Amino acid sequence: MNAPDSFPLQAARWLTFASAAAILFSIAASQILLALALAALLVSGEPLRLPPIKLPLALFVAGTLLALAFSGHIREGLPQIRKFYVFFELLVVYAALRDLRLIRWLFLVWGGFASIAALRSFVQFAEKVQEAEQLHVSFYTFYVGERITAFMSHWNTFSAQEMFALIMLGAFLMFGPASRRAWVWIVCAGLMAVAVLLAETRMVWIATAVAAVYLIWFWQKRLLLALPVLAAVAIFAAPESLRERFTSMVHPSGSDSNEFRIVTWRTGLRMIEAHPWLGLGPEGPNYQFDKYLPPDVTVKPSGWYGHLHNIYLQYAAERGIPVMLVMMWILGKIGYDFWRGLGRLPAGRGYGRFLLHGGIAVLLATLTEGFAEYNLGDSEVLTMFLVVVGCGYVALEMAGKEAIPASAAKAVQPTTS
Repeated sequence: MNAPDSFPLQAARWLTFASAAAILFSIAASQILLALALAALLVSGEPLRLPPIKLPLALFVAGTLLALAFSGHIREGLPQIRKFYVFFELLVVYAALRDLRLIRWLFLVWGGFASIAALRSFVQFAEKVQEAEQLHVSFYTFYVGERITAFMSHWNTFSAQEMFALIMLGAFLMFGPASRRAWVWIVCAGLMAVAVLLAETRMVWIATAVAAVYLIWFWQKRLLLALPVLAAVAIFAAPESLRERFTSMVHPSGSDSNEFRIVTWRTGLRMIEAHPWLGLGPEGPNYQFDKYLPPDVTVKPSGWYGHLHNIYLQYAAERGIPVMLVMMWILGKIGYDFWRGLGRLPAGRGYGRFLLHGGIAVLLATLTEGFAEYNLGDSEVLTMFLVVVGCGYVALEMAGKEAIPASAAKAVQPTTS
């Protein structure tokens, strides 16, 4: 019989859980709890462990520091160096959260907290409808620049958080152990789905759809036939502002952001062409944007020019093409490892299957949204992504221990919640 865990290790486990859960309400609280979890882990004497992406992760950090050193703008680039603190979330999750049942509860807590955030966003949406009516302006034009954020500071952050929580809850419902309280989580999923729609972040819509197609494909393929019909019904039944937002993907109006993103992408390509190996340095695309603006752009369209709204261009322009490729190596290895891990699992529902399928779906959503947003540059989004990755690798390690022999794997099937 295994000896009970020491108090510092138990403290590290629950502080890690709290840090991962608090991110849906407060980045400050999450990071304070992360520091306490790391301290408790160090005191416990438990080995500090990282998943098997240590080499590319070390190269990514080293490449970033090298880009900063040669940028000539050390002070301006320091915010991206300080952001490396967020990666300790991956370390504490992988080292301290070793119980798959506890990990399941973490993602259910995400579902509950994200539902509370969704309810808060509904109130905000109603308030914005009232404001637009009082100002006698088009709601769509008014809302595009002032969307719902719930407890976050920006709608992109809120949308991505709701998406990640929704994906993991969906993966649990489809592939996790059977639950007598499934109806509760279905209601929570519905609230989050409505919040994602009302936030009107178009790339999150597309990324959520990609993740949904992946999950449904491996759950009930035939249900995919209903998706186009459901999408059409949703579009026609939606309020006018939602229909206009859908239409803006291909026919943008003056208040939409398509045009300014094209300018940021073209500018980013000019940055990469001029500095392919080391980039401009961390934060370089922000403070040197106008220097690389295409000459035919005489007036910048309305929009945010602090980054390039594309993770692939952003990393290449900031830190050079090699560092961008290292980041793709990290993300590709995560997907490859999770996919291989699914093949080692016993048949049927289980913790490992829901965590690995959910992890792949979150990865696909991140890569998809990353075409139009610098999502991994957002600390809240990055934290949630690292939690999913860390928990996926815990499930992967457990699957490796349980897969042989098959009879043993069957014997340790998780109990229903």
